[in-house]
Amino acid sequence: MSAASPAPPVPPPTPPRSANWLRRYLLDPVRNLLRQGLTPPQLALTVAWGVALGLVPVLGITTLLITFVAVRLRLNVAAMLLVGHLMSPLQLLLLIPLLRLGALLWHNGQTPDLTLERLKYLFAHDWSRALQLLWHAGLGALLLWALAMVPLGLALNFGLRPLFRRLLARQNAA
Repeated sequence: MSAASPAPPVPPPTPPRSANWLRRYLLDPVRNLLRQGLTPPQLALTVAWGVALGLVPVLGITTLLITFVAVRLRLNVAAMLLVGHLMSPLQLLLLIPLLRLGALLWHNGQTPDLTLERLKYLFAHDWSRALQLLWHAGLGALLLWALAMVPLGLALNFGLRPLFRRLLARQNAA
């Protein structure tokens, strides 16, 4: 008697891929957020606050700030965290220029001492002076960030509302 050999296992079908990268990683998540009950103004506010707080020039505070603001304003915490953490590369790119400009603010327009060599020297010889320099640069960077985020946040909030309205209308039509 010959036994029939079992058929080889069939691989599971691959899920259909979205048409392109933009749809898969940007439009589909936005549509999913709209399905969760966020209105277009709430979603625009979520993105505006997420971008603004994602660019804060203090490393390590983004998650705490975003969570606090999202809970306080009753916005989607996960969506705001996603937007904020997507800003991390830009936050890192802006950190050094903002610190240098912040140091320039405190030195009355004179050339600031905020260079890597100067900081190495100060940390080796005068910790208090090094910390004072970094403190002033950080405060100046926060001030510049706050001044820049007001118009950017308003532009994002009011500029994204029509886009999200159209996306919601398309989603409801489908």
